[in-house]
Amino acid sequence: PIAPPEQPTKMTTPENPRIIALFDVDGTLTIPRGEITDSMMEFMQSLSKKITVGIVGGSDLPKQEEQLGKGVVDKFPYNFSQNGLVAYKNGELLEVQTISKFLGEENLKRIVNWALRYIADLDIPVKRGTFVEFRSGMLNISPIGRNCSRPERNDYEKFDLENDVRKTMVAKMREEFADLGLTYSIGGQISFDVFPAGWDKTYCLRFVKEEEFDEVHFFGDKTFEGGNDYEIYSSERTVGHTVTSPEDTREQCTKLFMS
Repeated sequence: PIAPPEQPTKMTTPENPRIIALFDVDGTLTIPRGEITDSMMEFMQSLSKKITVGIVGGSDLPKQEEQLGKGVVDKFPYNFSQNGLVAYKNGELLEVQTISKFLGEENLKRIVNWALRYIADLDIPVKRGTFVEFRSGMLNISPIGRNCSRPERNDYEKFDLENDVRKTMVAKMREEFADLGLTYSIGGQISFDVFPAGWDKTYCLRFVKEEEFDEVHFFGDKTFEGGNDYEIYSSERTVGHTVTSPEDTREQCTKLFMS
């Protein structure tokens, strides 16, 4: 008889379903901005026969799929992109949260209008375009504008460090928008992010129900203060593990869960 066509891998119940391990993507399952290797993906699938596995990345789902493969939401029981603002359980979409839904259009306009006025009056050597970039989970604000060239970006970073352009702007926004409960994160060379407090990786924990799990482990590489894994790593709900590479992740998980 002709063999039936292969079914997509259905998620099987692991041996220890009440232990969950959540994994950062960049630097934990893949090299930074890289794609997962076949052997690492095989390892993760064998791990998910032992315990419940979840992915929690800061990027949006299309970027996560570039790194972990198409249909990643069907590979593991829990999948969180944008720190859990887009949440899947067993391949089903649970929730999509956005900054516009959360703050409301009036407040969003307040922030955008204020930022554009502030940047208009800034005296910096170069200004280009895209000063405010709207992303579903945050606003990214750049005094020079995101579409500057690489040399302009490098020069601006030096100028910013010497003159505290972003630091000063953030301090003024904290005062101006104290009523909105926002977090400001200065990262990279030219911009800073603005998002509601608590929208770091701990956001995903609201979908990991306490009554369903005895242990919640988290593996990530940026677990230092200021790193984007820090809050979930140090949360009282998780047992945090710092990793240095996908190989290290594999080694630590083998010791903890496979022996």
